[in-house]
Amino acid sequence: MHNFKRIADAGNLTGKVALVRVDFNVPMENGLVTDDTRLRAAVDTVQSLRTAGAKVALLSHFGRPKGQRAAELSLAPIAGAFAKVLGANVSFVADCKGEHAKKAIADLKPAGVILLENTRFCKGEEKGDLELAKEIAALGNLYVNDAFSAAHRRHVTTAVLAELLPAYAGINMEEELDALDKALGRPVRPVLAIVGGAKVSSKIELLKHLVTRVDALAIGGGMANTFLFARGHTVGKSLCERDLIDTAKEIEAIAKAARCDILLPRDLVVAKEFKANAAHRTCGLDEVSDDEMILDAGPQSVAILAAAMDVARTLVWNGPMGAFELEPFDNATVSAAKAAAARAKAGKLVAVAGGGDTVAALHHAGVAQDFTFVSTAGGAFLEWMEGKELPGVQALIASGNALN
Repeated sequence: MHNFKRIADAGNLTGKVALVRVDFNVPMENGLVTDDTRLRAAVDTVQSLRTAGAKVALLSHFGRPKGQRAAELSLAPIAGAFAKVLGANVSFVADCKGEHAKKAIADLKPAGVILLENTRFCKGEEKGDLELAKEIAALGNLYVNDAFSAAHRRHVTTAVLAELLPAYAGINMEEELDALDKALGRPVRPVLAIVGGAKVSSKIELLKHLVTRVDALAIGGGMANTFLFARGHTVGKSLCERDLIDTAKEIEAIAKAARCDILLPRDLVVAKEFKANAAHRTCGLDEVSDDEMILDAGPQSVAILAAAMDVARTLVWNGPMGAFELEPFDNATVSAAKAAAARAKAGKLVAVAGGGDTVAALHHAGVAQDFTFVSTAGGAFLEWMEGKELPGVQALIASGNALN
């Protein structure tokens, strides 16, 4: 992963136009940004380019307009929101190609910032259309990709531009790739992975890949129920994909061949209702009644997981350990998160986490800031964990090799 070029490698940028792919696909309500996390993530890259004297032209998608203009999906309101986060003026142009955009960029002074219109208004964006890529590339002198969250798509602005212009990773992208390299690329062993969530069916490829790459895999959440059921344990009326028993057994066989230990809950927190503060009890693996559902792992399971963290040097985490959105069924997730964070903060563990529910769970536990790295990339993070090549990253690496 270290073959890509970084902004520091770009040389003299005074007066040059940097086309910067960011991810400004942020939640909006009544025309206002309700979560500016992705806007703040772009600040370091933009400021770095401004300091170097470059003109910064920002490219982003927003929503799913499928090649059609839609007023409600315009990036215009986001220009003002990003200006507040950046602490500098951000202009806007209602196109991402053509003479209108070209003139607006030409009118920028060095260190100026402009946000171009939603790239998905262009029909060829999601198809990776070369002609559209050439039109957009004509607006700039270099390309910077700072949107790892969109790197699993071979779109014009996430990958193809890197084939037409000198291409560099933005600071956010750089940090993400460096962290992922430490987690699974070239990790310090032993490596422990935690995978939770509701369904095995959504993470089959992930599990099959991970057991060949890590030393131990802890499975939690609803998906653990399927593995417990496959081992012959009772699960009551819990969420359980009974049709995936053979898949669970196959994953366990792959793990055994790869000498990867699979850690499943040893004790369970069960309830008869799926709601916050429902009457509940802690029980053993074969003590779940027919009218009960498993909503969390018990304290013994958390202790075993914490002990596994003591042995591990690297942790990769995706998915909660239980129904963390409902108290008190967030206990296993919160306790495990705090255990991992404490070890990471003490320098005993490289702890990398990602995925929407995972990020929410770590913030819920109040420990996200103590992890080595927390990715907000979602789909791209999952595909990376599955061992898939990400077109946006591969394009940066190919460009880096070409520039050497």
